[in-house]
Amino acid sequence: MHDPLLSVLQWLHTTDLSNHPLVLKHARHLVLDTLGCAVAGHRANEVQQFEQQASQADPGAFCFAQNSGKGLSQANAAMLLAMATCWDEACEGHAGAHGRPGVAALAALLPMSSKLTYGQFLNSLVVGYEVGARYGASLRINKGMHVDGNWPALGAAAAVAHAMGLSPEQIAQAVQVAACQMPMSLYLPIQSGATSRNTYLGHAAQLGQSAALAVASGVTAPPNAAEVYAQIGLGKKALPFDARQEFQILQAYFKPYAAVRHVHYGALAASHLRQVIDVPQIQSISLQVYEEATIYCGNRAPQTPLQAQFSLSFGLAAMLRWGRLDPWVYRAPQFHDATLRQLESCIEIAIEPDWTQQQKRAARVRIECKDGSVHTHEVMAVPGDVDMPLTEDALRAKFMSYGEGSLSEAHAQQWAAQLLTGPLDSHPLPFWK
Repeated sequence: MHDPLLSVLQWLHTTDLSNHPLVLKHARHLVLDTLGCAVAGHRANEVQQFEQQASQADPGAFCFAQNSGKGLSQANAAMLLAMATCWDEACEGHAGAHGRPGVAALAALLPMSSKLTYGQFLNSLVVGYEVGARYGASLRINKGMHVDGNWPALGAAAAVAHAMGLSPEQIAQAVQVAACQMPMSLYLPIQSGATSRNTYLGHAAQLGQSAALAVASGVTAPPNAAEVYAQIGLGKKALPFDARQEFQILQAYFKPYAAVRHVHYGALAASHLRQVIDVPQIQSISLQVYEEATIYCGNRAPQTPLQAQFSLSFGLAAMLRWGRLDPWVYRAPQFHDATLRQLESCIEIAIEPDWTQQQKRAARVRIECKDGSVHTHEVMAVPGDVDMPLTEDALRAKFMSYGEGSLSEAHAQQWAAQLLTGPLDSHPLPFWK
């Protein structure tokens, strides 16, 4: 019987990425952007407390920061990396997968890659991304679930198994070991503002690590576990697994803003309108978007940063108020600013049926001012989309900005240069004692 997963893994096994410079470039961008988000998220008190608790309970050789004290075990390092990366909701994603295949794969792989060259690391990361993105498109989660703790574990298993030198057949086994035990993660914490959601990708990364180690030890799994999971865990048949020999990592997007991707379209429209209106004169605001955005990002009057990161109205209001939507807006006192809150409260949100039917991501913002003037702006794409990719300079600038307060400018510049252009036989990931 034809196994599409194995077909993809065999294709990747015989592919020399040095013949695909665009793929390597995109993988480098993914590493830079993900580590930049992790550096910023590492400043959160909860993340630092987890690091301290884990290093005391289960010390290891992985040190995220030079002043971290005791190191972390591989599993706890995976949790720390994933938790920090998604803390400000500024990390990568893949529209077709409706999630982020890269974060869990990188978080699982990095603590286990001390002996890998940068080129070997990137190769394993690409393998994990290709598996994760395809399963994201195949295993569409149900309403009320959150994607982060689900199929990303499958890409994480593939990335680690590849780094361990396992064969395509063994990598496929590791993926199915993880599929036998994927968690059913809830969207509920986002609605309540609880930060437990930030552990989901870490859980997926840890599952990927253990699945790869299990297969390397001789543990086996049925070849169709992912499809059976869809039937039993999701109550529906999995969509066909994409076995085309096309790199999904080239479809990865990077975020200019620290918010769920659905929020970006209205925020960018607001950014344009802010340049032509007097914000204190705003009388009413309306936002039209596609239906999926309202399902995942319908939080109003958010009381916690996590709720705000999943709020169409907050992102739009923050852009009007501050002209920016980055981790800074979620910190005090900006987060509780009275003008920001007043703007958020007067936004009306409606679904645009044509965009919904066409599965088109877009937004239209209409603002009426007290002087009777009306201003409208429509956004059909945002920077980072496949048709509007972020430039390397923009990604570098984001990395530098997110590193402020944690890295010196010279250190950040040097590290960015190593990640973006450093030789593939180098070791630019200095996280081990």
